[in-house]
Amino acid sequence: MSMPIRRRVRKAVFPVAGLGTRFLPATKAQPKEMLPVVDKPLIQYAVEEAAAAGITDMIFITGRGKRSIEDHFDKAYELESELALKGKTELLEQVWSTTPKDIHCVYVRQPAPLGLGHAVRCARDLIGDEPFAVLLADDLMQAPPQGPGVLAQMVDLYERSGSSVVAVQDVPREETASYGIVSTDGAGPIEGSERIVGIVEKPSPERAPSTLAVVGRYVLSARAFEFLDALQPGASGEMQLTDALNELCAAERMLAWRYRGKRFDCGSKFGYLQATVELGLEHPEVGERFADYLAGLAARITGHAPGGRG
Repeated sequence: MSMPIRRRVRKAVFPVAGLGTRFLPATKAQPKEMLPVVDKPLIQYAVEEAAAAGITDMIFITGRGKRSIEDHFDKAYELESELALKGKTELLEQVWSTTPKDIHCVYVRQPAPLGLGHAVRCARDLIGDEPFAVLLADDLMQAPPQGPGVLAQMVDLYERSGSSVVAVQDVPREETASYGIVSTDGAGPIEGSERIVGIVEKPSPERAPSTLAVVGRYVLSARAFEFLDALQPGASGEMQLTDALNELCAAERMLAWRYRGKRFDCGSKFGYLQATVELGLEHPEVGERFADYLAGLAARITGHAPGGRG
């Protein structure tokens, strides 16, 4: 008997309608997803990660005040013409690199800020019956030194196993109230994966079933929409994606993936600063000078250089 053909993951949803209140006043007039880390906005890192995983259709769930995201991935005729006329080829290539080749960008308005579950549900008509990824740009995921990026790892696991996949990491127990927390019942089909038997949204440390936290990468079967459609607003008035995934994992196998790579929580000021420093150190243009600057700064702080406090 022939095995059923598993469908490729070629669509990704980017929920970008949030207000970004943790970064006010910087986000008063610009989307938080457009905050730059060195010289690229957060949303571009996520789109590049998706493109590297073979995603071709990028679906952005937007809201009021998010037009600059559309502009960023659109052609900039005036800018490109000006750079071409002045022979600034390197800068022109950087502008062109904003949008990876062979991708399609679609924008859907979320009519009200009703939560992540509602945002993902807004993409239903564009997803149809296909598997799809969800990427939260707040989580900047850095690929490991050797090997594919985080979403590429998850797409590979989905296409090999036929099971929905969520990225997870261990967190300190006192931080469980900031995450969706999964419970698992043992190893999955590939090393690093575990079968999920339940997910609870932001449990207190004493009620958390584990310290295995869901982070902002998902690869889901289209059946997820069956449970997203049934979502009702919770106590906060929002529809939580976690609640739909808790139903989905009871209906079909879902895997937790202990991803390879590094996550920067750019939804927090501290995580955003970490990303800026670490990616700045790796930047081919400024990394070496920046490392020298940080070394001198550290020496002054610890009192081992002129001008220090020692």
